[in-house]
Amino acid sequence: MDDVDRVLDKVHAVLEHGHETVQEAAEEVGWTAAGAQAPGAAEEWRTVPGRVLRSSTGWVDPRTGGDEDDGAGLSPTTPDNPSARRDASARLALTQRSAGDRHRYVGAATRRISRGLDLDEIILGLCRSAVPTFADAIAVYLRDPIPVGDERPHGPLLMRLRRQEGWPVEPGEDGDGWRPLQPTVLGTSGTCAVRSGGPLSEVLRGVRPVLTASPAAADALAELLGFPPERAGLPTGRRALLAPLRGRRRVIGAVVLLRSTERPAFESDDLLVAAQLATQTALGVDKSLLYGREGYIADALQRQMLPDSLPQTTGVQLASRYLPAAESARVGGDWYDAIPLPGSRVALVVGDVMGHSMTSAAIMGQLRTTVQTLAGLDLAPQEVLYHLDEQAQRLGQDRMATCVYAVYDPIAHRLVVANAGHPPPVLLHADGRAEVLRVPPGAPIGVGGVPFEAVELPAPAGATLLLYTDGLVESRIQDVWGGIELLRERLQSAASVVSPPPLEPLCDEVLDVLGPGDRDDDIALLAARFDGIAPSDVAYWFLEPQDQTPGRARRLVRQALRRWDLEDQLDAAELLVSEIVTNAVRYADRPITLRLLRTDVLRCEVGDDAPLLPRMRLSTPQDEGGRGLYIVNQVAQRWGATRLGAGKVVWFELPLG
Repeated sequence: MDDVDRVLDKVHAVLEHGHETVQEAAEEVGWTAAGAQAPGAAEEWRTVPGRVLRSSTGWVDPRTGGDEDDGAGLSPTTPDNPSARRDASARLALTQRSAGDRHRYVGAATRRISRGLDLDEIILGLCRSAVPTFADAIAVYLRDPIPVGDERPHGPLLMRLRRQEGWPVEPGEDGDGWRPLQPTVLGTSGTCAVRSGGPLSEVLRGVRPVLTASPAAADALAELLGFPPERAGLPTGRRALLAPLRGRRRVIGAVVLLRSTERPAFESDDLLVAAQLATQTALGVDKSLLYGREGYIADALQRQMLPDSLPQTTGVQLASRYLPAAESARVGGDWYDAIPLPGSRVALVVGDVMGHSMTSAAIMGQLRTTVQTLAGLDLAPQEVLYHLDEQAQRLGQDRMATCVYAVYDPIAHRLVVANAGHPPPVLLHADGRAEVLRVPPGAPIGVGGVPFEAVELPAPAGATLLLYTDGLVESRIQDVWGGIELLRERLQSAASVVSPPPLEPLCDEVLDVLGPGDRDDDIALLAARFDGIAPSDVAYWFLEPQDQTPGRARRLVRQALRRWDLEDQLDAAELLVSEIVTNAVRYADRPITLRLLRTDVLRCEVGDDAPLLPRMRLSTPQDEGGRGLYIVNQVAQRWGATRLGAGKVVWFELPLG
């Protein structure tokens, strides 16, 4: 008995220092609700004058064992009155059980709310936690628009109804509360413009939850719900509770909770519960908005760095896919690209920067830009990777990436590939056989000091080349080489139905090599179908840089177009070839190349060893030259100039038919 008395005395002492419930006092002294049930606690209660304990039914005076509110009390707690002692002990146990239940409820509700990642999940968690356990109805209002992070809101404060559960539509029979009837019926106003200095503004500024028993709180509730000034049918008294939602910096909404007349009204302890629910919800809303904005920025950043569309190049069909690892990690460092090169060639690139973050996406953008610049110089694939490795080292010590760079020549039907630590390409032949290309693996980009090697392989017409990142073939339960073998088998299976398989459906089928549940990395996929250009559709000449060369070039073009039955393009082609070859003769020191390609358009390419690219410029009436490119620009369907490793190529295209 002495131990119980000492514990009770300590509980009373702690309560006098400002704790509002016995549960808080008991936890501070290390005494649980189970401890209150210790043997002898219900049979013995020593008088502690002046100590008042809060219970769910009123105030318990240990000296009388009765309710302080009714004033009746029981007989003094003396050893000769065991009934009073048992009643007081039972009331204490009931109070502690009630506080423990409330504590467990708040913990469970907090966990449910905090599990949500987006705004709707958080609001739904609040509503499902509150109704019907804590209240009979709930309405959640959020600021419109909700400021994100450090944004400063502009304009008037507007509250918009976001969600409601169990909302009542008719007043209760006794008039002091509403009964929940149809939850799907909208019983509140959709929007509310908060008046500056009005009752709702004052409640929101105070942040603390309030019961609508006071006139000011009732006016605030009426303003939020859109009730008329006379407040007819407004739920008031201790059956309605208004809790502001305050995030990290400002009020972002409000919650209305109602209890019907079929259950006890709200108590002052319920304000603490409502405050905890509102605080957890507001912080969750802030978190979801910040997370959503970060994800949007990261996703937009990467999407802008990936090509919007693939170029339409001669002799090859292209298709691509990009899939993020998951909605919760939408950004990574994977990229793909197709870059047109002189001579109707095309560079095919796929790379993967380590990590899944905005930093990875930023590094990916820098490396992709570097690859495009190096490809524009028409460097060999191994030289491109060498300079890309140098650039990665300049960006930082931890800038690691893998990359495969391939150049396809549709005229020679050849493929040159260099690899920097990337999974090897897979080639699907026209006969349905899938082959993993033997390419030296090389070291990843960013290692430094390691040479790269390129291999030249045949690229027969009708074959399909697949470049991909390791997210397509590797997972926690599947190694890279096992996934590559699955990819090869999947390609052969697709080709067994129709060979060669259509390119776009083939990409979709390839993405299912690993099941969606097994994938834990983002995927970049680039597929190229080699059509090639037939030798009969190509005419090629070497011309010495002499004064007679433009005339000879016109004669050669005329003969080729007549052989191809393209006489309708004779005049335009002769004019443009004469202008470009004349300019090449003026600056070239070595033989000039002239090539005609007949595909879906007529393409003419003139190459020389002068590195300066031609540009259109304004010519005065006194100038003898400078007007040739204006003629080319007006007559040709498209034209351009590309710098080579030693010189340049100027080209133009004319439509056929």
